[in-house]
Amino acid sequence: MHTHFWPVFPVFWGLFWVALVALAVTARRKGWWGRRPVAVPHGPTASAEQILAERYARGEMSDDEFFEKMSVLKGATT
Repeated sequence: MHTHFWPVFPVFWGLFWVALVALAVTARRKGWWGRRPVAVPHGPTASAEQILAERYARGEMSDDEFFEKMSVLKGATT
């Protein structure tokens, strides 16, 4: 029988599992797997719109005030 190959198989299985875990960690860190990063809107007023949205979410401004300021940022005339 070929008993001289027996110690090699556990080493290969161990390396296989280490490589699989390393691949999963790398994929998670690089965004290939798991939650996707939120896309940041681009544009000259994007940061101002984000600040307004955060203030509105915290309840620091009313509906009317929020929509008025957003329409000013977007360039709409009311």
